[in-house]
Amino acid sequence: MVSRTNKFRGSRTHGRGKKSGRGAGIHGGRGNAGLHKHKFMHMLKYDPEHFGPRGFSRPPKVVESRKGITVASLGAATEEFLRRGYARQDEGKLTVDLSAAGYYKLIAGGGLSAPLNVVVEKATERAVKAVEKAGGSVTLK
Repeated sequence: MVSRTNKFRGSRTHGRGKKSGRGAGIHGGRGNAGLHKHKFMHMLKYDPEHFGPRGFSRPPKVVESRKGITVASLGAATEEFLRRGYARQDEGKLTVDLSAAGYYKLIAGGGLSAPLNVVVEKATERAVKAVEKAGGSVTLK
């Protein structure tokens, strides 16, 4: 497209009127200019959540992860805990250190078939009852 500048030499506004040739004047400003003024209805209709709190997500490496394990999962994983060194035989019972294995809490869910002594930071009341029902004990750190 050919520029019309030569045609309008000497006309001062080049046919654009008084304000239209000054930057983004005819568009009501550049970008989000005027969203609280003359473009307010447009913002309400098409982007109502533009203003206001957004919140943020914490980086995963900063967030502390606290894992829990159910009583049934604990019973199924006893051999794995033995193999990895998180469990040992004491007085005929198996003692499992869940804190060393990376678990924070023992949660009720299922039951045990063999007696276990469990060492953990936290445990629910129902989880403690389930372990004691099988003949074991729960020690809180």
